[in-house]
Amino acid sequence: MFKQEGNKLLYLYDNEKVMVEPWGENSLRVRVTHNSDFKNTDWALLPPESIEAEIEIVESKKADTDGLLEMNLDEDQNYAKIKNGKITAVFNSAGVLTFKNDKGEILLQENWQRRKDNPSMSLKKSGREMKAVEGENYRAVYRFQADDQEKIYGMGQYQHNYLELKGCSLELAHRNSQASVPFMLSNKGYGFLWNNPAIGSVTFAKNGTEWIAKSTKQVDYWITAGDQPAEIVENYAEVTGKVPMMPDYGMGFWQCKLRYRTQEEVLEVARKHKDLGLPMDVIVVDFFHWTQQGEYKFDPDCWPDPGAMIDELEEMGIKVMVSVWPTVDYRSENFEEMMEKGYLVRTERGVRVTMQMFGQEVFFDPTNPEARKYVWNKIKNNYWDKGVNIFWLDEAEPEYTEYDFDNYRYYLGSNLEVGNIYPVKYAKAFYDGMREEGMENPLNLLRCAWAGSQRYGALVWSGDIDSTFNSLQRQLRAGLSMGIAGIPWVTTDIGGFQGGNINDEDFKKLLIRWFEFGCFSPVFRLHGYRMPGSDFENDMISGIGKLGSGAENEVWSYGEKYFKIMKKYLFLRERIRPYISKQMEKAHQDGTPVIRPLFYDFPEDQKSWDIDDQYLFGPDLLVAPVIEEEMYQRQVYLPAGAEWKDAWTEEEFSGGQTVTVKAELDTIPLFLKDGAQLPIKA
Repeated sequence: MFKQEGNKLLYLYDNEKVMVEPWGENSLRVRVTHNSDFKNTDWALLPPESIEAEIEIVESKKADTDGLLEMNLDEDQNYAKIKNGKITAVFNSAGVLTFKNDKGEILLQENWQRRKDNPSMSLKKSGREMKAVEGENYRAVYRFQADDQEKIYGMGQYQHNYLELKGCSLELAHRNSQASVPFMLSNKGYGFLWNNPAIGSVTFAKNGTEWIAKSTKQVDYWITAGDQPAEIVENYAEVTGKVPMMPDYGMGFWQCKLRYRTQEEVLEVARKHKDLGLPMDVIVVDFFHWTQQGEYKFDPDCWPDPGAMIDELEEMGIKVMVSVWPTVDYRSENFEEMMEKGYLVRTERGVRVTMQMFGQEVFFDPTNPEARKYVWNKIKNNYWDKGVNIFWLDEAEPEYTEYDFDNYRYYLGSNLEVGNIYPVKYAKAFYDGMREEGMENPLNLLRCAWAGSQRYGALVWSGDIDSTFNSLQRQLRAGLSMGIAGIPWVTTDIGGFQGGNINDEDFKKLLIRWFEFGCFSPVFRLHGYRMPGSDFENDMISGIGKLGSGAENEVWSYGEKYFKIMKKYLFLRERIRPYISKQMEKAHQDGTPVIRPLFYDFPEDQKSWDIDDQYLFGPDLLVAPVIEEEMYQRQVYLPAGAEWKDAWTEEEFSGGQTVTVKAELDTIPLFLKDGAQLPIKA
């Protein structure tokens, strides 16, 4: 049975209810449940503006509910349609759902294999499958038909080498260096958000697409149509939110390592930067500067006067970012109170421990609004009031010592049902607190994100990655995928986090190539645990504040040859800051990725959809980083539809061709579009 309720279209059969409603421009939201009613949790979506949809219901005969699953919709005498701008959803008489664009072309269609009159359909597979697991929860499987010509992008950050995702199977769960942001963009002209924070998976196979939620009360997804990739991403940003305007200090150079152990170490590095005349906007005080996990304050033995340190750094024009972990150690002065008030993640079985890091820890539960307020009040008293107003929200997945997703429970529900919302609520805890303190545009660094994280000022970095060229390749594609998935503020640990020896010439070359890439990333940040870390193993058991810090990781730590190259890019970044600011404004206003694949700006050029080792940094600058070892020239594809100029040699080229350019160790290939003027050369 079809039914209209206001601007919503419903399909009802037996215990299944399907609701389709307009949600943003050229977009529809779909929910499916076998329970008595729909849940009103919007998850990643913002409340929509009132939109009038065109709804048509035609029921001229009794529907054959187990047939007609793939019939021509134009021949079906029982159907229902809902149209919102450029997208139309059509139910046929059997309840099969198809989405079309304003040209009548099929964008996406459910995949059913249950037809009575066709032996090949004896598989009895439903396009919408929900099997009870407990209470009102179901294991949901949603199937769509595949298209051999389709290309798929986005979905967040995965540690693989693929920008185009057709043929990939992805876990819908967070891990250290993996951020599941379940929005995909198709070259067929649609975008699709799996608006469900449940742990699960998606497979974009040649023979069908399959989304799975392991435990959920309803299926929930959102789909939009657009003529260009930019229109699709902008539609998505409108309904999930946009980043604040990035503050000016965020666009400069960030200095970081594992780790500065004392305030004097921090000041020495900052003073030397300034003595050498080098730019620096942010310096980071990393983990274990605190008295204990879950106490959220400086260890006075190593940081006797953080207020004075912050004041001196501010006079130098440098902001301090402080690392915060969501772990609360059993020995913390706050543990018993947080346990009593229900502010900690629970375990379904076994000992109440979620992570082991020099102790037994339990994560605080940011899905509980009172827990968010409690933690922020500690942060305000111990950091904010001393002058710290940028935070590094580490362990944001969160990073369970064992990723037994079925063993953890949050205020909002089981981890299987809501686990992927954790980094969103973690970011929200700090965003809300900072806004209450009068900050207009909060920015915090997180190691994870889900759909909607961007609206809480989340700058996401790619986790504890290794120091290899293969890792560099993965981070390039991960950053581009994050931008398409709606997270425009992304960064990586320049040089990789672990495995880099400062005395190794091969590592130094990798570091330079990564540094060049970092210069043309949304945030330019040097970080890593460098070897030899002579005191790490000896000191790691000594307790809070005495954990080793690894080798040096400043731009002068690698010898004069490499320092000269890094200095070149420090000042290049400074010269193009006005251009970067314009891209950050575009991200804030429209949700536009700061870095994006070539097809984003050149969708008519079919070859641009296949390029995964180049990108656009804003509309005018094409970047072709060197991401292979011992490569001193590389091929660069210049998209058709524009004229291009080599930013270093000023040689001009027409678009639509591949050129070979030099790429000496101190040179990252750059091309300017259509006569754009940027001060690349000093």
